[in-house]
Amino acid sequence: MKGIPLNKLVHFLDAELCLSEFREDESANGLQVEGRTTVRKAGLAVDACEYVFRRAAEKEIDFLLVHHGLIWGGLKALRGVMRKRIKSLFDSEISLYACHLPLDRHPKYGNNARLLQLLSIKKMGEFGEYHGKKIGCWGRTAKELSLDEFTARIDNALQTRSSVVSFGKKVRTVGVVSGGGGFAINEAEKYGIDTFLTGEPSHSAYTLAEEMKVNLVFSGHYATETLGVKAVGEALEKRFGLAVEFIDHPTGL
Repeated sequence: MKGIPLNKLVHFLDAELCLSEFREDESANGLQVEGRTTVRKAGLAVDACEYVFRRAAEKEIDFLLVHHGLIWGGLKALRGVMRKRIKSLFDSEISLYACHLPLDRHPKYGNNARLLQLLSIKKMGEFGEYHGKKIGCWGRTAKELSLDEFTARIDNALQTRSSVVSFGKKVRTVGVVSGGGGFAINEAEKYGIDTFLTGEPSHSAYTLAEEMKVNLVFSGHYATETLGVKAVGEALEKRFGLAVEFIDHPTGL
């Protein structure tokens, strides 16, 4: 395979994922580590970590796109675990590209938009304001479901095991924010949401949900954030003919 120039791929992703719209993000979105100048094979993962880097090297991946990158709030030191991770990438000449909040929010590739599609929820609008942007979605199911039916649909689609807090309502109007989206429960009453789906449990969300009578469904931070990188991978295959592989490293959390 001939491959494509790294700078061409980065330019495409920066524009396609609308990175310029997110100035306020803890993540340093975009190319974090520069590797080979030509990309022949791309890897996808949720988290930038030693296991993923090792597997990427074994699979002869040139370019790794992740949701959770290495650099958050600026790089302060290259020592300990950070030194080992960076060295692993340099030794294998693998480029690392991170896309955090822009990939949660994106209307086409985003974790939340893809969750709605996967669960057959019709999107009605944006939901969950964070750093001045609504990064989640809300929508309606085709028909009213029991909470057990809805949870079974999620668990089957994501191959996960959700934890649920029921406040007695049927499921019809759903708010979705992947990962650690507990903050968005504050908007549930505004949109008439009866069920809130996110990744990880939030203690502070409980009493608000209790008083608003909103069901809580926690389906795993990891499980709810695999869809975005996979969607971008599909786009890279289609546009550039790149070989693409997802590196699965579930945490169970």
